[in-house]
Amino acid sequence: MQVSTELRPMFSFPSHCIIIIVGVVVLLTIIYLFLNRKKRSPKAIIPQKKDIVLIKQHYLNDINELEQKCKSRQISNRETYQKLSLLIRLFIFEMTSIKVQNYTLSEIEKINIPILSELVREYYNPEFASISNGDVMISIKKTREVIIRWN
Repeated sequence: MQVSTELRPMFSFPSHCIIIIVGVVVLLTIIYLFLNRKKRSPKAIIPQKKDIVLIKQHYLNDINELEQKCKSRQISNRETYQKLSLLIRLFIFEMTSIKVQNYTLSEIEKINIPILSELVREYYNPEFASISNGDVMISIKKTREVIIRWN
């Protein structure tokens, strides 16, 4: 018995269709990568020039208000020390961008700003002791001098 089988020719796309499909895929990949690159590129960080005089004046005004409240006995010594600590920490943060308002005394000592370490050390005992002892007016004066002398 003789069997005659006829095979069909192999199916294939025309070559120009394959070239068009590959071209479209390559083009879409390039567009995707280009658009993604633009989204991820970091914006240029423009350093802002800080107006040191205005910052100092702001904190000096706050210290003057705090001093008046302390003299008129509107706030306790403990509250005064707490506010002084916050004021000097925020001032240092604005001047250096170091978030010292979140630091403990030992962390502050590690960042090598000796005047801040000295002030915070001075504030610690009166701020946290059961009986707040310390000369608030001298601490206010020291804090004011640090802000005035800051460069």
